[in-house]
Amino acid sequence: MDQGAHPLRDIANPGVKAQGDLLRELRAEVAELLGRNSYNFPGAQPVSFSRRHIDELRREDYYVCEKSDGIRYLLYLTADENGNECHYLVDRKNDYWWLSQRNLHFPLAHDRAAFHTGTLIDGELVMDILPNGEKEPRFLVFDLLALDGKADLLSKPLDKRLGYFKEHVMKPYKALFAAFPEELQYQAFKVEMKEMQFSYGIEMMFREVLPSLKHQSDGLIFTCRTSPYQFGTDPHILKWKAPHENTVDFRLKLNFPLVEPNEAERAAGQAEPFVDYDSVPDARLLVFTGVERGKPGYEEFESPLYLTEEEWETLKSWGDPLQDRIVECCLDEEKRWRLYRFRDDKTEANHISTVNSVLTSIKDGVSEAELLQAAKSIKDSWKLRQQQQQQQQQQQQHREH
Repeated sequence: MDQGAHPLRDIANPGVKAQGDLLRELRAEVAELLGRNSYNFPGAQPVSFSRRHIDELRREDYYVCEKSDGIRYLLYLTADENGNECHYLVDRKNDYWWLSQRNLHFPLAHDRAAFHTGTLIDGELVMDILPNGEKEPRFLVFDLLALDGKADLLSKPLDKRLGYFKEHVMKPYKALFAAFPEELQYQAFKVEMKEMQFSYGIEMMFREVLPSLKHQSDGLIFTCRTSPYQFGTDPHILKWKAPHENTVDFRLKLNFPLVEPNEAERAAGQAEPFVDYDSVPDARLLVFTGVERGKPGYEEFESPLYLTEEEWETLKSWGDPLQDRIVECCLDEEKRWRLYRFRDDKTEANHISTVNSVLTSIKDGVSEAELLQAAKSIKDSWKLRQQQQQQQQQQQQHREH
């Protein structure tokens, strides 16, 4: 075991960031592993839940899990140039963080010393708060893109992909730490599969799963059980938040007023108008429109960011640069966009299509009560589909005999 090995203390800064040639090589390697021409972040992205999606849940088989308020990463299991086990976390900016302490091990089923390579796992890194107040990093797995150099998993349905992960990665991992429980405390983080329920288990999610979590959560994720893995926006992954909790990531543009000097300032030698950085600026929100001629395109959102005097004083007191930061915003009761938090883990604001999708969710939002109400019809439809499939299988077997 690596001397001084310990769990991660900062999930947003999990290791050493790959730079230059190494970063280009890693991106190319992962693109080749997945059979892609694109070197950008391959992770699937959800769409915002709106009223029409209740019908979708009745029509198709979906799993539901809690939406952790952690950091989304792909975990890349590979080997370094010397053939040693090596792990990277890939964030949404497509940066690769080398977990430099090497205090992670994912054994193969038949050989505890051997390890997986060419394996790409989708999940979320969260910081659990234990009953004694201690913090414990945990990687919650919700999908698998490639296993031991094979990416044919991508075309398989979600339940099959999760089945492969459970059998080939999770089982040997659990067996290792059942045999050596004292080593678990030195791991960079603990790995678990995210708890999935059938989509009609909504009441269980609200009554049991969400209240018992040791980390922050901000909604539910519904994922189609039968669809393949899709790079980029996937219309079969639905992100539900309570309507008042829907947020948009914008780019912040602060316009400071030009003011005439007052008498005291003139007396002090300030004759020209000057930019007033002290009073609350005109805070504009920009939406990403895509890359045009190699440059990111932006357009101004219809509403500004509402900042109070107190909020502006707080922001100034931090002494951090604010211009052009990515800000996550939510609507208050008076329908004003307010600053929720900074998103320094993202390089771009939400695309205009995502913004429109979120606005639809806000306007067309589905409350917790409405979701709970829909659960029975979702379950009835699921059971009916199951029944029909069984009948078809029986008829098929009957014909074959």
